[in-house]
Amino acid sequence: MIPPIVDLAWWQRRREDVVTADCRFYLDGRSAREAYDRGHIPRAVFVDLDRYLAGHGEPHEGRHPLPAPERFAEGLSGAGIGDATTVVAYDDAGGAIAARLVWMLRALGQDAALLDGGLAAYDGELSTEDVVPAPAVTNVRAWPEAALADIDAATDRRSVVLDARDGARYRGETEPVDPAAGHIPGALSLPTREHLDQDWRFLPVVELRRRFAAVGVEEGTPVVSYCGSGVTACHALLALEHAGLGRGRLYAGSWSAYSNTPGRPVATGPEPG
Repeated sequence: MIPPIVDLAWWQRRREDVVTADCRFYLDGRSAREAYDRGHIPRAVFVDLDRYLAGHGEPHEGRHPLPAPERFAEGLSGAGIGDATTVVAYDDAGGAIAARLVWMLRALGQDAALLDGGLAAYDGELSTEDVVPAPAVTNVRAWPEAALADIDAATDRRSVVLDARDGARYRGETEPVDPAAGHIPGALSLPTREHLDQDWRFLPVVELRRRFAAVGVEEGTPVVSYCGSGVTACHALLALEHAGLGRGRLYAGSWSAYSNTPGRPVATGPEPG
């Protein structure tokens, strides 16, 4: 399997042999599709997170639960991504959004990687062409249970549970979206955006390993990752794999599901609780 993070030079050598996926998404109401139309990496296809990378159910399931396998397969087919296609995905947020597609594919055993630095790393002229590939033959594949954690696994203390949100949300100082502020008791704060430098590129592996070690994660440590809605938590899992520390599990419902589940305790402040 290819590495979870690739740089521009890697992509340029293989650009004819991969599908490049634009996975931009915004919480502030901006249209990612319009951003794509204004300019994207040439030949990149647009993959809609809300439509194909997330399901939509009851509040206790979270804002971005995993989509039904049939829905995901439909989205992949429409993007020209078959079962054996290699995918390189990007966004304009350091991979925080595109990581969702990459993690989903890798969880299914398919080659996929983040473009390190995202859209800003591309040094050529952007395209405004609407790329509509021929549909690919894509089989429906069930989500592997070994890659996922449910709400009980995220609270049973048998794994290191990492909260990938910004520190202020972890501490409960602010909560712009969900019904309660704070974190899952026992979870440790490791903001995923702090895995990146000022140019939105991943920190050197030695620094990533140091960050994970500071919260008790070494090679082979069982890890569960969550965030607000299960998207940027995928970025943390790719960083973990990139650092050579193995693969953790995703709590897809994340804080949005946890905080909408009655009777669950909430911790606040800088300590796990």
